[in-house]
Amino acid sequence: MTPNRRSANPLDVAIGARLRVRRRASGLSQQRLAERLGVTFQQVQKYERGTNRIAGSTLISIAEALDTPASYFLGEGAASAVEDEALVNIAQRGASDLLRQYVHIRSPKVRAAVLQLVRALADELEPTAE
Repeated sequence: MTPNRRSANPLDVAIGARLRVRRRASGLSQQRLAERLGVTFQQVQKYERGTNRIAGSTLISIAEALDTPASYFLGEGAASAVEDEALVNIAQRGASDLLRQYVHIRSPKVRAAVLQLVRALADELEPTAE
């Protein structure tokens, strides 16, 4: 019998994405944040993926470790569904680096070409419904 695996709750995924974005912006590794929280780096990974829920007390500890209000992680006052999706996307491996490099491209023509290339690659990788 196969174990019944719970899929990540969308709210947990959004909170985890905010955690990853804020941790990276603070310049902390998962290991360093884990040390500050008294957990393993694997636990921090699970928080960031949304596979493990973050208890309220842990959320407060995370907010203190990252010098940010706990409400940031809950998206109070600012986050919409579109912002949540953007955070989840930017939290993907390589996405923030791609964006960081993209904004350094000065030529509008080159930026447009890069965007067109990325769109073409994404379309190429999408399965067709035939």
